[in-house]
Amino acid sequence: MFLTPEEMDLLSGSQGRATQKAMQILVALGEIYGAKRMIPVTSAQIAGVSYDNLGEAGLQFLAELAEGGGRVRVPTTLNPAGMDIENWRALGIPPDFAEGQERVLNAYSRMGVTLTCTCTPYLTGNLPKYGEHLAWSESSAVCYANSVIGARTNREGGPSALAASLTGRTPEYGIHLPENRIPNLTFQVEARLVDSSDFGALGKVIGEQIAATKSIPFIQGVESATLEELKSFCASLATYGGSALFHMQGITPDASTCIPPGEQLTINQSDLEKAYTSLTDAAGDEVDFISLGCPHLSLGEIERISHLLEGKHVKREFWVTTARATKLLADRLGYTQIIEAAGAKFAADTCCVVAPIKGRFTAMATDSAKACYYAAAKNKFKTIFLPVEKVVQQALI
Repeated sequence: MFLTPEEMDLLSGSQGRATQKAMQILVALGEIYGAKRMIPVTSAQIAGVSYDNLGEAGLQFLAELAEGGGRVRVPTTLNPAGMDIENWRALGIPPDFAEGQERVLNAYSRMGVTLTCTCTPYLTGNLPKYGEHLAWSESSAVCYANSVIGARTNREGGPSALAASLTGRTPEYGIHLPENRIPNLTFQVEARLVDSSDFGALGKVIGEQIAATKSIPFIQGVESATLEELKSFCASLATYGGSALFHMQGITPDASTCIPPGEQLTINQSDLEKAYTSLTDAAGDEVDFISLGCPHLSLGEIERISHLLEGKHVKREFWVTTARATKLLADRLGYTQIIEAAGAKFAADTCCVVAPIKGRFTAMATDSAKACYYAAAKNKFKTIFLPVEKVVQQALI
C-alpha cells in the first residue's frame, strides 16, 4: 500500500506513540482488504463507549492512547455511553459502573473527542456533505450516512474509527470505491408504510434477505419517507442484514444514478405482518419496561411522545432515550416537563442496547426492530414490537 511522506511520518512514531499505533492499525487494515492507498476523512464517529462492552481491557487501550498524546485531527463524535451522564442514579445504574464509565469518557475527552454520546450524530452537529469520506463505526449511522446523505464510509470498528480520527486517514477500500456501491438486488415494496416501526419491519425483511449474500438493495415502491422513518429503516437493515448501504428510488441521492438490478423480490403486506409477529414473544401483561429511542429520538419524535403522554401517568418503567443536545431543546420547548410529569424518564447519552440492564426487566415494549434484536440477544428480554402510539398505550395500562 502506497503511503505519502506525511503518512510515513505518522507511522514512524515521530509524532507520538498514539498516532503511530493508530497508523499501524490502519495500515494493517488496509493490507488485509487490499487498499492501494490512504484517503483523508472529514469526520469520525466512534463506537465502543459503554463500559459494559469495553470493560477494563478496553479502557486500558483508550488510556494508553490518551497518555501517548493521541489527539483527534478531524471532528469526532461518540456513540452512546452505558448511562445518562447526569442522571444515572435515577435510572438505577450502579455506582461502580458509573465510575468506570466516567473513566472511559475522560479518556475520549483527553483525545479531543466530542462527547455527544449518540447514535445519531447527524442530528447533533456531525452532519457530513454528499460525497465526503468518513470513518464511522455505528452501524445505523453508517447506513444513514452512506445511503440517505450519500457520504462514503465503511462500517468501521471502534478501534479503526478512533485510529482514523487520530490520523485523519482511512484505507481506501470497500464502499469508499464507486464500483462497490452499485446495487445488485431489487426489492419492490407493495406494502403500506405509515409509521417508523413499519420501516423497521421493512428493514428486517430486506435485511434477512441479503444477510447471507451481503447484496446492496435497490428499493422501489416507497412513495415517501421522513428522516425518522429512514433512521428506523437504517437501524433495522444494518442489524438484520449487516448492510451499510442501500438505494431507495426517489428517496436517496444516489438512486437516480443506478440501473435497477434485474433480479427482483417483492415485499408485500403479509411480509411486514410476519416481521411484527416474529419480534413479539411477550404478552401485554408481562411488559415491565418501555423503551423509545433506538436509534436516538429526534426532537419531532419527542414532541409526539409529549402529546401522547400529556395529562396521563405511566404505570411501568419508561425510558425516552435521546442525545443530550436534543434533550436540551426539548427542555426549552416544554416537552421534557410533560413527559417527566407523566412519570417517564429521560435517558440521555445512553440507550437500552448499551446500558447495563440485563436481569432488571422481563419484557420490553418498543417501536424499534433493532432494540428487539438486542433485547433478546444481549439482555434476554421478551419483546413486544408496536407502532409508537401503541407502545405508549402499553405504558398506561
